Amino acid sequence: MNGFVSQYALFLAETATLVLAVIGLAAGLAALSRRKDKDAGQIQVTDVNRQLEAAGNSIQAVQLPGKARKLLHKQRKLDRKAQQKKAEAEPCSYLLDFKGDIRASALTALREEISAILQVARAGDAVLLRLESGGGLVNRYGLGAAQLLRLRDARLPLTVMVDTVAASGGYLMAATADRIVASPFALIGSIGVIAQFPNFHRWLQARNIDWEQFTAGEFKRTVTLFGENTEAGRTKLREELEAIHAQFRGFVQGRRAQLDMEKVATGEAWLGDKAQELGLVDELATSDEIIRSACQRGRVLHVSFQRKPSLSERLRLSTQSAWDGIWQPPHPFG
Repeated sequence: MNGFVSQYALFLAETATLVLAVIGLAAGLAALSRRKDKDAGQIQVTDVNRQLEAAGNSIQAVQLPGKARKLLHKQRKLDRKAQQKKAEAEPCSYLLDFKGDIRASALTALREEISAILQVARAGDAVLLRLESGGGLVNRYGLGAAQLLRLRDARLPLTVMVDTVAASGGYLMAATADRIVASPFALIGSIGVIAQFPNFHRWLQARNIDWEQFTAGEFKRTVTLFGENTEAGRTKLREELEAIHAQFRGFVQGRRAQLDMEKVATGEAWLGDKAQELGLVDELATSDEIIRSACQRGRVLHVSFQRKPSLSERLRLSTQSAWDGIWQPPHPFG
C-alpha cells in the first residue's frame, strides 16, 4: 500500500512538473512575441499645431497676469474644440523627417511612415519632408527616391524642405518633390558620383603577404582593397560610374525639366540663393517658416516611426559610422 502511495505521489509530482514546464514555455513564447512586437517599432503622431500653441502658452503664462491667463486658457480650450471639429473636414499636412547617412539608414523609418500615411490620406492632403543628407549608396538613395514617388503616385503634393544640405543622393530624393524649399545657406546639388578607397597591395607585398582572390566573370570585381588593381579594372569602374551618373542626370531632368543639366550636373554644390538661380530649388525659406504657414492653413501632424535598436545594433552602427569616416564603398553618391 505504501509503495502504491509513493508511486502515485511521484506520478503527481512529475505531472505537475510537466504542466509547470508547459505553462512556463507558453509564458516565455508570449513574452518573446510581445518583445518582437515591441522591437518591430511603432508609428508615433504629434499634433504640431498643439505643439506650437503650447510653446506660445508658456510665454504668455509669464507675460499675462493670473486672471487674464485663466481667461485666455479657457478661450483656447473652446477654440481647440471648434478647430478639432473643423479639422475633421479640412485637408491635413503630414510632416516627415529624413536625416541621411552614407547607407541612408533612415530609409527603414521613411517607408513605414509613408505606408502609414497612404492608409489614411484623403484628397487635398499634402506631405512636408524635412530632408538632410550629403548622399551615400546609390541603391539605398534610389530606393529612398522611389519611396517618395509613392506619394506622388497617390497624388499627395510633396514639399521637400532643406535647412542644411541636400547633396548628391540627398538631392536625388529632393528632386521627386513638387516643390523644393531651401534655407539661404543650405548646400544643394552635387549631381555626381564618386568611388574611393585605399589599396594595401604594396604594403602587403613589402611584408611578403600574398592576397588571393578568385572570381567567375571578367568584371565580377573591378578594383580591390588588397590585390593589385589593373588598368582594365579601373577603366571598367569609370564606365560604371559614368553609367550611374547618366541615370542620375536623367532622373533629375525627368522631374525638373527646366534645369540645364550641363551646368548643374558637374558634381558641384551651391548655396541656397545660387541653387534657386540655377533652378535646383523653388523657394528660399527655413522649414520652420513653411511648417508654421501650413499650421495657419490647417492641421499638421508629425509622423515618425520609432524603434529602439538593440545593443548589438548600436555597436554595429557605431563601428560602421567609424568605418564610413575613413572609407567610402564603391558606387556611392556623395
